[in-house]
Amino acid sequence: MSNTHIPFVPALDVKPEVHHFFDEPTNTFSYVVKDPASNACAVIDSVLDLDYASGRTSHAGADRIIAFVKEKGWQNEWIIETHVHADHLSAAPYIQQHLGGKLGIGDSINIVQDTFGKVFNAGTEFQRDGSQFDCLFADGDSYMIGSMKAYALHTPGHTPACMTHVIGDAAFVGDTIFMPEGGSARADFPGGNARTLYRSICRVLSLPGKTRLFMCHDYPDGRPLGWESSVAAERQRNIHVHDGVSEDAFVLMREARDKTLDMPRLILPSLQVNMRAGHMPPAEPDGKVFLRVPVNLL
Repeated sequence: MSNTHIPFVPALDVKPEVHHFFDEPTNTFSYVVKDPASNACAVIDSVLDLDYASGRTSHAGADRIIAFVKEKGWQNEWIIETHVHADHLSAAPYIQQHLGGKLGIGDSINIVQDTFGKVFNAGTEFQRDGSQFDCLFADGDSYMIGSMKAYALHTPGHTPACMTHVIGDAAFVGDTIFMPEGGSARADFPGGNARTLYRSICRVLSLPGKTRLFMCHDYPDGRPLGWESSVAAERQRNIHVHDGVSEDAFVLMREARDKTLDMPRLILPSLQVNMRAGHMPPAEPDGKVFLRVPVNLL
């Protein structure tokens, strides 16, 4: 696997404290990442609970994160979305209300908002410039969590706005790559591209071999649940993109595999909420909130 330019030098001597929280219904991992030199932390990829059949939401998962941070006495400085998730709703506004912190996502969010603003006929009240977020990260941008510098690495392919966040010796990869036994993310959503995904994975796997990789999802089949891997392990054992797998071979595999996959169960509510930075669509005049189901469009 050829190296791909990384626009910063990872600080492997900085080892953030990482705590994972698993949402079983959506197989999603959320993380609290703490600066080892201070009480500053960040929350990555939070989940809002949704009972789709009843249309009711709850904050059980988010409350666990909030209680954990408060019990530790930590100060939350960031709420990070690695991308606009299609399989779970974000709890970012709720966590921000209770813990504070700036909400950040990749600056290609405008592409995602434009695409799905049309799919859901969102209307002119829906801004498609990412202004719902506090910070839009460009490739190579840095930000601070206490004394710890974090970097945003643009890794599109699954979606146009996917970012990998490299924080010391840890990288939070979103859906770009999975545990070695899980392979890689799908690339058939609007704006996705298998060839682009391969090149993004190459960027991630060009980080130093000791870099810890933290997954947004795992779908174990008869093996223990996994959330942490490493660049070296992925290059050696990833079933889709280990060293020696060519770009063309990956694209053929990924495109064929994607044709067999069903849409995620929560894709329609997730996209409508997450493209709005975790907020529900505007209420009707009577105060009721509705999510739309586009027919024969996705």
